[in-house]
Amino acid sequence: MTHAVYPSLAGKTVVITGGGSGIGEVIVEGFVRQKARVIFLDIAEGDSRALVERVGDGVRFVKCDLTNVAALRETFAAIEREAGPISVLVNNAANDDRHKFEDVTPEYWENRVAVNLRHLFFAAQAVASGMKKAGGGSIINLGSVSWHLSLPDLSIYETAKAGIEGMTRALARDLGTSNIRVNCVVPGAIRTPRQMKLWHTPEEEAKILEQQCLKQRVDPIHVTAMILFLASADAAMCTAHSYWVDGGYR
Repeated sequence: MTHAVYPSLAGKTVVITGGGSGIGEVIVEGFVRQKARVIFLDIAEGDSRALVERVGDGVRFVKCDLTNVAALRETFAAIEREAGPISVLVNNAANDDRHKFEDVTPEYWENRVAVNLRHLFFAAQAVASGMKKAGGGSIINLGSVSWHLSLPDLSIYETAKAGIEGMTRALARDLGTSNIRVNCVVPGAIRTPRQMKLWHTPEEEAKILEQQCLKQRVDPIHVTAMILFLASADAAMCTAHSYWVDGGYR
């Protein structure tokens, strides 16, 4: 696959949440190819350090529990003190653990919302001031095809992902006067190691391909390509919308 190069991303400070594995790992690699200054946040130290070792110069890992809002704020403040205003924020971190509706407790609800929705808002809040001072920036939230398809055993996850699309439009309105663009990328059934290990059996994979218009699996690199475009100056007038990367999965 030939990769586009966006000169406007070179030298920009980019922060990616959940960048240690899966889609996030490939997003990290994508921005490194653009010669951006890449910092990614994660709690999985083993995978994250292996990624830094593999990618080399141009990327830094910071351990951060995004469900701890105080720690999140301090982490972003420390990044800005060291690297200056953040130009691009990719809100990628999430967890799609399955759960039965009848088994959900208030405690589990709060935890899943913290993991899949709350931190996106506060990460955006943390970078907005610096972006305003710098004259603009790009915030890219990761949604999910799951709630559009009403997939089973994902009620809280799908609630959070639906909320992300609404939040994207609201923040785009609130931040647009400061030239901060806010968009959402909606991945389909993405072929990551986690998905292939836990959910995408041969039978499920056949079902996915049957429902897609395009008869090939969607990989993290396809999602990354959309994110890189939306982060770049080429997408200067793109904001407040959701961009699907799903092979026409319905």
